[in-house]
Order: sequence, then structure tokens, then C-alpha cells
Amino acid sequence: MKLAKQRLLLPKGRHLVIGVPFVWLFMFFILPFAIVLKISFAEADVAIPPYTEIYSYVDQQFQILLNMGNYLMLASDELYVSAYLGSLKMATISTLLCLLIGYPMAYAIARAPKEMQLVYVLLIMMPTWTAILIRVYAWMGILSNNGLLNGALMGIGLIDEPLIILNTNLAVYIGVVYSYLPFMVLPLYANLVKHDLSLLEAASDLGARSLTSFWKITVPLSKNGIIAGSMLVFIPVVGEFVIPEMLGGPETLMIGKVLWQEFFNNRDWPVASALAVVMLVILMVPIILFNRNEAKELEAKA
Repeated sequence: MKLAKQRLLLPKGRHLVIGVPFVWLFMFFILPFAIVLKISFAEADVAIPPYTEIYSYVDQQFQILLNMGNYLMLASDELYVSAYLGSLKMATISTLLCLLIGYPMAYAIARAPKEMQLVYVLLIMMPTWTAILIRVYAWMGILSNNGLLNGALMGIGLIDEPLIILNTNLAVYIGVVYSYLPFMVLPLYANLVKHDLSLLEAASDLGARSLTSFWKITVPLSKNGIIAGSMLVFIPVVGEFVIPEMLGGPETLMIGKVLWQEFFNNRDWPVASALAVVMLVILMVPIILFNRNEAKELEAKA
């Protein structure tokens, strides 16, 4: 009887397997987010930590005081609004550039001989094995006024004086596209390599040109790869801090940079937490849309 009761108390194997990811999600996402959300409703204070508590228990009364001023300030202050818009603009343009550059690369790798595909994929991944800080430092040396790029252009006579690229938005776009291009190429390659080439052959037999077959067959079939790659680029770029800080200039205003300044320079943790919460809510929109699209496709297949 005791053994039978113990077996009933033990979780089933599938519950344990499903439970581990949920525990991981709770520990490293939900719990930290709850802490940040709590701080976002507090007020800045000269203390350690530098914010007030939102709840108190005095005279047998439990009170919760939620300060909405942090969120109202984000909506009314042009600095924060411009930072959000600048981040979304930077992320959108960078994602489109990565798609325009990464799609032909992924297509070429997927159509390469089988024995060479792994080599090409490794070449795409190899830059990511180096710390991003070192790679961005390298771009500072390349894009500076006396860097490799200006030296090469002046050496061959294309320009007479150095181009001002470093500390501009152009330098940020270059750094972002270089850093996040592999995250676009790999999902596209994983999708394109699975395509049935007999569909293209059938279209060719029916008189379709190569470009027509590409737009009407290859591109629609690679929609999931495009969406996955775009999300892998867009979401982290919105909160990017290292690249804008090192390659950008005063006109480069992104939410990651503002977050850093509020946390470490101004020591205003409540405002910084509110910034982070709003940014997370904004990033949840494309994720929800992607999940809805996946659910509709699964229903259509069923």
C-alpha cells in the first residue's frame, strides 16, 4: 500500500519533462520581470537600493502604493518617445538590410553542393564565436577617419579626404547588420534547404521563368524562415546598447542607451524599470502576431 501511494505522489514522466522548462521560465523570466515591474511602480530615493517600497504593513493595515508617474513621464517626455521611435526605426531598417543581404546568402548556401553547405554555414557562424565587444572595436578601427576603409579609398584615389562614417547612424547600421546577419541567414538556410526542387522543375516545364518561379514558389515557401529570421534580428536590435554606444554619435538615440543612463548615471531605477517594461510590451506584439500566424497555418494543415 505504501509503495502504491508513493507511486501516486510521484510526478509522471511527461509532467516532469514539461515542468522543467516552466520552472526555468519562471526562474529566469517571470521572476525577474516581476521584480522589474515592482520597481517600475516605486519612486526614486537616495538609499540602497535607490527606490521606495510599494507596500507597507502598519497598524495591522497592508497598503500598496503604486506610482504611475514613471509611466506618465515616459508618454509625456519627448526624449523617451524619441528613444522608442529611434530604436524601432533602427531595428526595422536593420532587419530589412539583413533580409536583403541574408536571403541571397542563405539561398546560395542551400543550393550549394551538400559537402560544401556545412563549410559555408561554419563561415557564417565563425564571427559569432568572438565577443561582440571585440568585433565592434574592430569596426571602430575600420570606419575611423584614419582607418582601413578611408585609407583604402584614398589609396586608390576614389576620395580626396576621409569620409566621416564613425559616430554616425550609418556606422551603427553597419555594425548592427554585421553582428546580426548570421541570425537572419541561419533560419533562412534551414527553411530553404528543405524545399522540394521538383516544384521549380514543374514550373519550368510549364513555361515559367526562373525569376517567376522564385517569386511565386520559393519566396512564399520561405515565409516562415523570413519571419523567424526577422524576429531574431528585430527583437534584440531594439534593446541594443553596445553598438550604438561605440559606433554611434550624439544623434543616435536608442532605448538601450537611455536605459543605461537611467540605471547607472542618473540612478533612477524606477524610470529605467518602466522603460524596460514598456519595451518588453512593445516586443511582445510581433511575438504574438507570429504565434497567431503559426496557429492559423497549423489549423489550415489540419
